[in-house]
Amino acid sequence: MFLFVVALINSCSDDDSFTLSQTNLLTFSTDTVKLDTVFSNVPTPTKTFWVFNHSGDGIRCVNVRLERGNQTGFRVNVDGTYLGETSGFQTSNVEIRNKDSIRVFVELTSPLNYQEGPVNWQDNLLFTLESGVVQKVALSAFTWDAVFLNDLHVKGEQTLSGEKPIVVYGGITVDSAATLTINKGTTLYFHNDAGIDVYGRLLCKGEADANITLRGDRIDRMFAYLPYDNVSGQWKGIRFHESSYCNQMAYTDIHSTYDGVVVDSCDVGRSTLEMNACTVHNCQGFGVKAVHCQMSLTNCQLTNTLGDCLYVEGGDVKVASCTLAQFYPFDSNRGVALRIRAIDAPLAFECMNSLVTGYADDELMGERADTTLQFDYHFSHCVLRTPQVKTADSVRFVNVVFENPKDTTGTGRRHFLKFDTDNLQYDFRLDSVSVAIGKADPTTCPATDRNGLTRDEKPDVGAYEYVGKSIKENLINN
Repeated sequence: MFLFVVALINSCSDDDSFTLSQTNLLTFSTDTVKLDTVFSNVPTPTKTFWVFNHSGDGIRCVNVRLERGNQTGFRVNVDGTYLGETSGFQTSNVEIRNKDSIRVFVELTSPLNYQEGPVNWQDNLLFTLESGVVQKVALSAFTWDAVFLNDLHVKGEQTLSGEKPIVVYGGITVDSAATLTINKGTTLYFHNDAGIDVYGRLLCKGEADANITLRGDRIDRMFAYLPYDNVSGQWKGIRFHESSYCNQMAYTDIHSTYDGVVVDSCDVGRSTLEMNACTVHNCQGFGVKAVHCQMSLTNCQLTNTLGDCLYVEGGDVKVASCTLAQFYPFDSNRGVALRIRAIDAPLAFECMNSLVTGYADDELMGERADTTLQFDYHFSHCVLRTPQVKTADSVRFVNVVFENPKDTTGTGRRHFLKFDTDNLQYDFRLDSVSVAIGKADPTTCPATDRNGLTRDEKPDVGAYEYVGKSIKENLINN
């Protein structure tokens, strides 16, 4: 019994011993904690890493500290101890026994950079061992100064523009007698509870070489391969209410919303919305939803939505040289590329020189309540993924190319330059094998495409003019 007690005491003593040897070191789950890109003065999500002791003996850290103290805005918690101002941004006597570990939490709220673009903020978390050895883990993040808007209420004439990003919290409301103008090259970053409610007028004045971008405010990553900007449902989108008329949007990119654009029922004798060279992509609801209104879309790309890419309920709607492509990747119970209905109101719908495609065998749906309700629709010089049996009325389908849904080579996908479902990256410009090339009507096709490129004498169906193999080769090489 005595020998057993002595052995037990010695065993405990060995487990609790701490080495002074400089060859015994800590091991870290990462050598650099990267916090992606964030806006200045906005807290980052928390990242963590582990500190392991595989050295064969206990290791005591006489000090763990932020090398630059409070100069960078990094916040660190070491094994439950916050390295704050009261502790001098450090902690002492952190013990890590052999074969044990501790967890470290890192956040950042950076100060202003007073620079035009993102600036790299760096610090080091230093582990000073009892042996005198100093080990470190690097902390790094890019931070970007921005203009912040909180519950912006536009009551007169107001313009948003500028080189810096504009971050919107709470949303933007445009009064019924007010006009909001967004100038070319402006980017608005919307928090997840924010969007634009238009009771008056919205003018988005983008240009081909200076698009307006409306997107979510998460500029970090969900996973290493997936930026939050590629995830749908990041913000609320734009809604034009019943009192809103004469809205115009040009060269505007709207993406990663719930509903992209919603137009409420109004007087169809007046134009509610004109969209020219706009993109609405990756929405967790509808791309564009128009209910009993007058609306026109020209050179627009409406793609990858959980609801329909374009939903039209009654009204007077014209679609010209647009690409409607339904390849929403997050849910197989997705809507269709185009749905037209006359349920509670008559419909006059015209679609010219447009590409309507997607995963499903039929990406074009039509419905009306009864035969007494006006349900006028007309397709000319289009490429449609829908069964050809719908063409019994040849007056409504003129010079239309019908995709064969039985084609197992993936007809819809093959129209486009880039279709990377693993990384959720898409390029809806035309590939050389697309049947849409040269099929548009030169007498009704606009002179330029979505990107402002001149269309040739045999223009292409859809929002984009085919520009040659060099584009695809460049995408593959990069």
